[in-house]
Amino acid sequence: MKKLISTILKTVIFFVGWAVLISFTPDIQTNNQALLRLWWEFTPLVSVVLFSVIFVWVVEKGKIKIPIASRFLKNFLIGAVIGVLWLGTVVAVLLLTKAMNIQGQNNIDDIWIWILASLLNVAMQELLVRGYLYQLWKHQYNVIVATVLTTILFSMMHGGTFEAGIIPVLNVISMSIFVTLLLEYTGTIVAPIIAHFIWNTIGAIILGGVSLASDYPNLMKSTFQGNPFISGGTYKIEGSMIVLVVNLILITYLVIVNKRKASSK
Repeated sequence: MKKLISTILKTVIFFVGWAVLISFTPDIQTNNQALLRLWWEFTPLVSVVLFSVIFVWVVEKGKIKIPIASRFLKNFLIGAVIGVLWLGTVVAVLLLTKAMNIQGQNNIDDIWIWILASLLNVAMQELLVRGYLYQLWKHQYNVIVATVLTTILFSMMHGGTFEAGIIPVLNVISMSIFVTLLLEYTGTIVAPIIAHFIWNTIGAIILGGVSLASDYPNLMKSTFQGNPFISGGTYKIEGSMIVLVVNLILITYLVIVNKRKASSK
């Protein structure tokens, strides 16, 4: 019981402390919306890095580590391949079934700043959920407990999906489980960050089919039509049953390869 209370307390202090710190961050004075968004993504990332360093080295005294640098290039490429297959499979099915149509293109000023902002946002989310907190619960209990707790936290961070219906909620939950399994397979948080980044950046900024903050632009003019269980309806890609099917396939695959990896050791 003492261990459980201590772990819960560390989790609450870490998450609430991070939230309180970013609430005091001032805005920068600029009329460039891309730079403003970059700042809004930069400050939460710096805050979670700061809290991670404090908790890993001061609170835990180095007993818990966040795996980042291990085989960086290899795991970067694994994350990129998985991310492309993940989003690419979903988009291919939607295009082939005509549930998704691309009807034109918008002009986006400072698109590379928007893309960088998207990367910072994803890095923040992954470090917040699958960084120190995941490693804490895994160290104190096991992978299953850590996965359940961080998936709950990740789902809470995407609370708007609960108003969208059961399919978007299941998509978020299954996505969190899949990315956690990817973390376990590669042994580093790099691959989850890259896969998540490809999903958000190509899915939202390029294709306009994934929801980010409302000020993010989209390059393509995409429409979603037909059966909402396939097209996602109002919620676009994130509301599609196809995403859930692909997520479950990836989960199954990663469970198998993780078991093989564990047995080989």
